[in-house]
Amino acid sequence: MNELTILIQCSDDVGLVTKITQVLAKHSLNIVSMNEYVDTFNKRFFTRIACTGNDLKAASFKVEMLQKLPKEASIRIIEKQLKRIAVLVTKEYHCLGDILVRNQFETLGAKVACVIGNYEYLKELTHQFGIPYFHISHLEKDKQTFENEIQQIIDPLNVDFIVLAKFMRILSPEFVATYVQKIINIHHSFLPAFIGANPYKQAFERGVKIIGATAHFVTNNLDEGPIITQHTASVDHTYGVKEMIRQGRETEKAVLLEALRLVFEDRVFISGNKTIVFK
Repeated sequence: MNELTILIQCSDDVGLVTKITQVLAKHSLNIVSMNEYVDTFNKRFFTRIACTGNDLKAASFKVEMLQKLPKEASIRIIEKQLKRIAVLVTKEYHCLGDILVRNQFETLGAKVACVIGNYEYLKELTHQFGIPYFHISHLEKDKQTFENEIQQIIDPLNVDFIVLAKFMRILSPEFVATYVQKIINIHHSFLPAFIGANPYKQAFERGVKIIGATAHFVTNNLDEGPIITQHTASVDHTYGVKEMIRQGRETEKAVLLEALRLVFEDRVFISGNKTIVFK
């Protein structure tokens, strides 16, 4: 029995759920769970269906489903298998460490194909978990050369996603366009507040009472891509910059790992610059 996830989005219409379930039944697919959401402002319909079945003929299934749905409908059929990821890092270890531990004990929901760092700082940590580490320095070379070297490593590995685990380099529009909706970043702030460098210093100087972290897809607009998930933590006047950084790192780990789980389980739709997340 094959486990499948079917993702559908289209303009909203009367009777969509009935039409979809009729096609599923005709192809002997048993629904395990079904989530739906209607964006009433944009009149868009989204559904995630987890189902089981044998020997589904994907092409004929799609044709028949498209005949029932509005003509601009998008349908994805995803067979259950581990996603493959490449992790990009600089010097901070906390997010990478969590990913490597979960990868080791098979609780990540994906397989780490490699780690790429623009310093060698995290090479030893990565090798302790038996994961290939590639050092690609950004120094004394232009951005295009630097990113081309990254692509030469990533592309043969056929990864599904690129995870920026505190990778402190701004990617070019050309690089981002190569991996549309495949690059996930953890930002050390509750976006859109305190974007850019030194957010905890900014937060400390502002005297905030809540700090947070944001996981989002990367677009050409710095730190403004579709948000997957966000967490906050309370702080007070006793927190200095170091204490805020320590609390922030714990929040960053939790936010990134939740976002990765949702993405790896195909629970996230991107609609414009927003996401629809079926938890």
